[in-house]
Amino acid sequence: MTCRSRAPRRRRGALLLALAAALALPAAPARPYDAEAGRQKAEPCAACHGPQGNSTTPGVPSLAGQPPRYLILALYQFRAGRRQSEAMTPFAAPLADEDLGNLAAYFAAQAPAPPRHETDPARATAAAALAQQNHCVECHGPALLGQEHIPRLAGQDRDYVLAQLRGFKAATRADIDGLMTSAAQPLSDADIDLLADYLAGLR
Repeated sequence: MTCRSRAPRRRRGALLLALAAALALPAAPARPYDAEAGRQKAEPCAACHGPQGNSTTPGVPSLAGQPPRYLILALYQFRAGRRQSEAMTPFAAPLADEDLGNLAAYFAAQAPAPPRHETDPARATAAAALAQQNHCVECHGPALLGQEHIPRLAGQDRDYVLAQLRGFKAATRADIDGLMTSAAQPLSDADIDLLADYLAGLR
């Protein structure tokens, strides 16, 4: 199958993902979400996700600068039990729809900290080619900064990315329409390690 023949299928897949996400999310409020209310609600989050959502804990993702719609969707999945986490499930359970939006507004407005991880240039070049080959940039954006309901990967914690990609490959990670589970299947363990190393050092 040629790249040209795959492209329409990829676009249809992305469209289905967007539709599924829209159907899963709570209805948008009549007024904008309140980032200050989100900041107050987010005070317990700093213990794991770091000040202003910039994690320094291996295995814990940074939330700063993530697309707000992605953050709402992630919190909704934890609240609904579609994603399981010993830490996140009990936190998300009592959140109202407005809380999801307020938290998302706050974290989305925070500036991501510069990456603390440095990727070897040769590995970065190989990983960038791998990200292109596996169409990561089609959904996560050319600079892998995320968009709409799709998360920012650039600068994300290495251990967290490793765990998520391994979970998608094993089909144990919650996946709204199976797109990431499908995308992870061709990846070898070495590919996953290479991508995680690259993304953690990407500004």
